[in-house]
Amino acid sequence: MKKLTNIGRAFFATAMAAFGLQYLIHALAASAPASGPPWAPTPLFWGYVTAIILVAAATGIATGTLVPCAAISLAILLFVRLLLAYVPKLAANIHDPGPWTSGSELLALCGAALALAGVKKLGRVLFAAPLVVFGVQHFLYARFIATLVPAWIPGRLFWACLVGVAFSCAAVSIAAQEMARFAATLLGLMFFLWVLIVHLPRVAAAPHNGNEWTSMFVALAMSGGALLVAGSVKLGWTFYTARVPKR
Repeated sequence: MKKLTNIGRAFFATAMAAFGLQYLIHALAASAPASGPPWAPTPLFWGYVTAIILVAAATGIATGTLVPCAAISLAILLFVRLLLAYVPKLAANIHDPGPWTSGSELLALCGAALALAGVKKLGRVLFAAPLVVFGVQHFLYARFIATLVPAWIPGRLFWACLVGVAFSCAAVSIAAQEMARFAATLLGLMFFLWVLIVHLPRVAAAPHNGNEWTSMFVALAMSGGALLVAGSVKLGWTFYTARVPKR
């Protein structure tokens, strides 16, 4: 459990620090970050504030300094960003898949931060709920998602649908705490494989595209978040034992 948590913390902190640096770069350039996960355009002042919180929280998580405080601060920031940036967009057009994806990512990362902070049950629920959204989207937009699968992998549409099933199963397992550690660990491994075989090649092909960098670090953060959730579960499955009445 400790190894899972340590790896998850490393991935999670690295991604949060990267997001903070992206905000800082855009703030120094006096321009708002481009729209995309995990943000929407941000006023200059709040760009600096967000950068400071992200980098400070990432430093605390990575070094083990005031981890609960750092994780709670991060969870609050992510949740506020969800409320301010994506809930209004969903209210304006509930059929737009973009806010569903980005908002769900923020909610999942908020849940992972809460799990790290020790608010385990709420953290697992908030992490699991967005997985349902991801699963549904993999079926609704399967043909588009298939185009994101590297061309050298055969049966791209099959893999897009299979990942949708994996998201749905992981959501149920984590929320119900049935084989939750196993499901969350596999989920973390899946996201990390995406970093290696999907996002790194895309970043290498377009190193000046900020959205490609962001998408890669979102996948890394989700990998770390899944491992943090796995580390918050005592057992991989539930054992049911009958109670024997005392004589």
